[in-house]
Amino acid sequence: MQLFIDKNGAFLHVKDAMFEVVFNNEGEKKKVVIPPSKVTTIILNAGTSLSSDSVKLALTNNIDIIFAEYDGMPLGRIWHSKLGSTTKIRKQQLIASLNNSGFVFVKQWIISKLDNQIDFLTLLKKHRSQQAEYLDFQIETISKSLTNIKNLKCENIEEAAELIRGNEGFAGKIYFETLSKLLSKEYQFNGRSKRPALDMFNAFLNYAYGILYSRVEKALLIAGIDPYLGFLHRDDYNQKSMVFDFIEPFRTYADEVVYKLFTAKKVSNTHIDNLSVGVSLNSEGKALLVEKFMPFLDEDTIKFKNKNFTRQNVIQQTAFNFAGQLINRKQKDEALEKYDLLGDV
Repeated sequence: MQLFIDKNGAFLHVKDAMFEVVFNNEGEKKKVVIPPSKVTTIILNAGTSLSSDSVKLALTNNIDIIFAEYDGMPLGRIWHSKLGSTTKIRKQQLIASLNNSGFVFVKQWIISKLDNQIDFLTLLKKHRSQQAEYLDFQIETISKSLTNIKNLKCENIEEAAELIRGNEGFAGKIYFETLSKLLSKEYQFNGRSKRPALDMFNAFLNYAYGILYSRVEKALLIAGIDPYLGFLHRDDYNQKSMVFDFIEPFRTYADEVVYKLFTAKKVSNTHIDNLSVGVSLNSEGKALLVEKFMPFLDEDTIKFKNKNFTRQNVIQQTAFNFAGQLINRKQKDEALEKYDLLGDV
């Protein structure tokens, strides 16, 4: 399980070799005790704190601790020092960022992202016969951007970066415009807004992406990939650029869960707080999202390479595949065995 600590003033410490969370609930002091064997990740939002003993217990049990901002974006993490890395992988990652390999990887990830967006809209079309013509047009528009990216041929990512960003950005605009159009009028939104979100849908989506960022970063670290050394985003972000690159094919995981919450009308104004500019999820909104998103990632299975995997294991498998491609050999190390992912790498 992932332990989310987001109530303002909540404190995590250790009691009898167990994690204990102390927090205030409507004026009453509450305590929750959790054995470390049941925790994989601890996520602390702004306004919470922890003791040094809880950090030590987490590290001893290979539990990473993530500090998140109000919108779910990971700010930093504490993890054990023995990362699943080899120098060879990171050297080859640097080399790939400077030659045709980086372009090939980025092209593959963005194509997968647009394919997944098209698949999701196609799925939504099945139950919306009255909007089929509109959806066909929108899907065709995204498909044109997809074709443009598929047809790109370059020696390195620098030559193609602007063309990729342009086509990806235009496809994304059409994609979110379509999702908004399909929602009830009370939930419709005017495009993507990130930090801060300007509407409820984007507030939920930003927090879901924040969860996904932390999952992708951990998968990359386990596979031995440097999360800071990106290909497409390396010149745009002074942060974990490879996480921004590698997350692209998996964004629809978050899109699907958030969209279903809104179409099921599970969301209301009680789930958000108003900021001076924009809105953010409050504790109730975060709890609602986590309740739906965690099983979607960690329990539900999908077909991947003719086998059933959870979506989180698909992310991890893909990270191992990436590392294996970088060093151009098959990897079947302890990390793969731990995750029971001994398929083709």
